[in-house]
Amino acid sequence: MKSYLAKTPKLVQQMYPKRVWSMPNDTQSVYLTFDDGPIPEVTPWVLDLLEQYKAKATFFCIGGNIQEHPEIFQRIIVEGHAVGNHTFHHLNEFKFERSSYLKNIELTETEAKDQMGMNTDDSSERYFDLFRPPYGKLKSTTAKILHSTGYKIVMWDVLSMDYDRNISEEKCLQNVLQNLSTGSIVVFHDSIKAERNLRYALPKVLEFIAEKGWACKSLKEI
Repeated sequence: MKSYLAKTPKLVQQMYPKRVWSMPNDTQSVYLTFDDGPIPEVTPWVLDLLEQYKAKATFFCIGGNIQEHPEIFQRIIVEGHAVGNHTFHHLNEFKFERSSYLKNIELTETEAKDQMGMNTDDSSERYFDLFRPPYGKLKSTTAKILHSTGYKIVMWDVLSMDYDRNISEEKCLQNVLQNLSTGSIVVFHDSIKAERNLRYALPKVLEFIAEKGWACKSLKEI
């Protein structure tokens, strides 16, 4: 992903119009998202910080991490944040057969249902409405299948690149601040790999948003 731009070009967004890249810019709100958790080393700190700023966010969770840390997954939900499916093993679809990839998504769905006390045998009742492909990589045919089952595929228009250990903490911060506008969907990661940059950038981003008078909302209502 190092070749990705901090700001997703409009041309790329127009190529995949059914995917959600941003929200209407007249809402005076921004939409922070966190990929790859939940994990005890980072996610609780993120939740504490969001509470401090009265901010809501969206967490795209890995099924394996939900299984290992159910109490953190449940805390995300209890505190009013949105959650989305990020596959069970953080798969790059370009490296797997479609059937295996879809099964991995379904495993995450089953795990979430189990943690929330839902009927795991009822395929008509899905827990997740939102899906984000790991690495942002998703074939159009697979996207069509996911759309047909009711998933909303959420991408982004601002990428912090917090996962890139070759960039400085300040660069990570500026990737967001220089591209942020109302309606933006911003990608952070509540992961060990991103921790250094995230701990530096996220408080400053939240303070910037507060100073602007914008709200931080989740993607529950899209």
